[in-house]
Amino acid sequence: MIKNLLWDVDGTLFDTYPAITYAISKTLGKMGASAALNVIDGLARQSIDYCLGTLSQRFKLDPDLLRLRFAESYRTIPPANQPLFPGVREVCEWTHAHGGRNIIVTHRAISSTRSLLEAHEMTSSFDAIFSVEQGYPRKPDPALLEAAIRQFKLEQAETLMIGDRDLDIQAGRAAGVQTCLFGRVQLSTPADYRIDRYDQLLNLLRNKNE
Repeated sequence: MIKNLLWDVDGTLFDTYPAITYAISKTLGKMGASAALNVIDGLARQSIDYCLGTLSQRFKLDPDLLRLRFAESYRTIPPANQPLFPGVREVCEWTHAHGGRNIIVTHRAISSTRSLLEAHEMTSSFDAIFSVEQGYPRKPDPALLEAAIRQFKLEQAETLMIGDRDLDIQAGRAAGVQTCLFGRVQLSTPADYRIDRYDQLLNLLRNKNE
């Protein structure tokens, strides 16, 4: 049985990477540097901090200034232009209809996460947001997930971590929950399930709970 879902945000709930990549590219240009969009996207999908750190070293830019200017540029992109992935809404509705929890575990700031949820009318779909902004270490450390498990008294065997990166899967395994990779990235840590679309996850949940 799978009853509770732990969700990553960027690239998992919302298709934010095009906006993030654009904002980084625009920021680099203003600072006299440039990188191919596919290079920026690949770095950002590992983590935004990793991307900005790598680019600041490559182009000998002030890392703090790069982060500041990226944040300013990214804030100009409306949350409404960073779409919810098709099928997420239906999965969240199914979880609540069957007595489960939808909980966000993210590196993203709480305010920007809430902005995305509000823009897509998804606020009521989630029971809580756990963010590194609250002092938790970054994934693959499992602390974010473990905090959610403790607070809501979740059964680990009934809980699934959904993410688009290796570190999401590593955090899930370390927290003792089942794991699901959304997308087709290569993993160093195997996931229990892999999906390309959320209708596949909905079918999985229905089958697991028959």
